[in-house]
Amino acid sequence: MSIEVKVPVLPESVSDATIATWHKKAGDSVRRDENLLDLETDKVVLEVPSPVDGVLKELKFKEGDTVNSQQVVAIIEEGAVAEAPKEEKKAEDKPAAKAEAAPAPAKSGGKAELPPGAAAHAARNDVNPADVAGTGRGGRVTKEDVVNHIKVGGGARPEQRVPMTRIRQRIAERMMESKNSIAMLTSFNEVNLGKVMAMRKELGEGFEKTHGIKLGFMGFFAKAAANALQKFPAVNASVDGTDIIYHGYADISIAVATEKGLVTPVLRNVENMSFADVESSIAGYAKAAREGGLKLEDLQGGTFTITNGGTFGSLMSTPIVNPPQSAILGMHAIKERPIAENGQVVVAPMMYIALSYDHRIIDGKDAVLFLVDIKNQLENPHRMLLGL
Repeated sequence: MSIEVKVPVLPESVSDATIATWHKKAGDSVRRDENLLDLETDKVVLEVPSPVDGVLKELKFKEGDTVNSQQVVAIIEEGAVAEAPKEEKKAEDKPAAKAEAAPAPAKSGGKAELPPGAAAHAARNDVNPADVAGTGRGGRVTKEDVVNHIKVGGGARPEQRVPMTRIRQRIAERMMESKNSIAMLTSFNEVNLGKVMAMRKELGEGFEKTHGIKLGFMGFFAKAAANALQKFPAVNASVDGTDIIYHGYADISIAVATEKGLVTPVLRNVENMSFADVESSIAGYAKAAREGGLKLEDLQGGTFTITNGGTFGSLMSTPIVNPPQSAILGMHAIKERPIAENGQVVVAPMMYIALSYDHRIIDGKDAVLFLVDIKNQLENPHRMLLGL
């Protein structure tokens, strides 16, 4: 019985998808729920599992093709079994007089004959393996041979042209949309994270034993932001035409870097979440993002964004607002710096924080006071426990 494999139903905000990778080819056996292909939309990569056990009879599209919701991409013959390759007669079964000689070592005439490391290095540096003298067994070209060939002037200056992924294209579109449609301004402040670090050191082990998750910095920032958003509703608002929509809840998008680009899964109702809920949700999203397991609904919505460039060592930046949101909070690297405290110079773990915001609906005063509120909460973390 022939079974059609279709593109999953795509949300209204996603018009089509691109076939990123086929994990099976025509004639392969497949098992029910085994991933057949990856579909890349402008927001997330989707896996398309096999609906039945059987044999993949036909692929209707190739990698790079664009497909639409519910379009048939493959045909599976349910219950069929892939034909096993015919076994060649073993050499020992042949008469001794007719035994074939061992094959001669492969020559370095093509890239496919190289070991994987050598082939990859040759491809990256635009080197023709046929031009490289092999010193390996049987004259094979090794990676060291390729490296030495390049050192003596045998390598070209490589360039590679590749199409943008759908996710990267969408990121570019949204960044330009933000730049061209928002009157964006950025304000800065700095935070002494000494008390937060002391709290993590004192309570971190017990927190992890109780909740099964480490007490990180993002939990403090997310809760501080949720509290501040309730005091400054304009920062949590969005523009819709000539209307301003004020959100009575804090759905905070957390920027997560992946190999394919930046994604922003949403923590919903952060004002009602505990520190453990925040930390476990972030850890779950980060794992799903790395493994390609994020769902479209994980990325939709959001009233405010937090991004942490400090993970990669950024000391200061001006983050870009994610429309239709009106503001984004940027975290940065923690560095020990001398500061004045109670008339004395002390060394403290300091972080610069930035708030980029839509100046059409957020006044500079509110933006600055919002950052000051974040600073006060983080420098007095017990305030968050009391909702102050």
